[in-house]
Amino acid sequence: MKTFLALAVCLLLQLSIKAQSTPDYSTYSYETYITGHDTLRYRMLTPAGYDVQKAYPLVIFLHGAGERGSDNAAQLLHGGSLFLKDSVRRQFPAFVIFPQCPKDSTWAPFRLKRDTSGQVTDILFSDAADRGTTPGRLVKSLLDSLLKTGKIDSKRVYLGGLSLGGMGTFDLLARYPSTWAAAFPICGMGNVKNAARFQKVPLWIFHGAADNVVPVSGSKNYYDALKGKNPDLKYSEYPGVGHNSWDNAFAEPELLPWLFSHKKK
Repeated sequence: MKTFLALAVCLLLQLSIKAQSTPDYSTYSYETYITGHDTLRYRMLTPAGYDVQKAYPLVIFLHGAGERGSDNAAQLLHGGSLFLKDSVRRQFPAFVIFPQCPKDSTWAPFRLKRDTSGQVTDILFSDAADRGTTPGRLVKSLLDSLLKTGKIDSKRVYLGGLSLGGMGTFDLLARYPSTWAAAFPICGMGNVKNAARFQKVPLWIFHGAADNVVPVSGSKNYYDALKGKNPDLKYSEYPGVGHNSWDNAFAEPELLPWLFSHKKK
């Protein structure tokens, strides 16, 4: 009996610790954007001390492949807690949106190149002149609809994303370069030929040097293409870090001050 009680107490303690360590994402409202036959689910954080008479900055963050789905929850797994911090909300009052990409789609258009055995040998990205993907187009359409409300400062719209979302970040930067005040793609890649389209957008690129999912060259090639052309270009490569370089990026004390310091002229 004593052994059972001890095990029960340990289990309750573990559950309590887990509950305490899991962020409460309920502050992010559940939202749905529908246009025509297409639907985009997203979670939205409203600025702390929200004043209906003011226009606020907006951050759009694109999740990775593992968070795709339709639960309108998984996309907050990486990055959602960063914007929930009281200190962040006080210092940088802003709308924050985490859209969710459906399971069978992507933020950016690409196809996989395979060898005769079926092994993936390369990822081939489209030119920014094509139509893009439905989720990518919906993100821009949602943004346009929000800008019409007057609640968003059109000169302070920021974009970020990790992995599949990093690819989406590079893609949306190329398609709508005049939209973004600054952007931060993490462990992404794309069609580097499109880099010239957004060479004036302030950019902080992140990647792990030991990434075995998305090669570090995916980010470094963009950095090399923009170096000397983009006046506000930053690149952080983390030695020994694998695919989860977003942990390092989110821990950068200057990330949010850098991001929110930018405003389109």
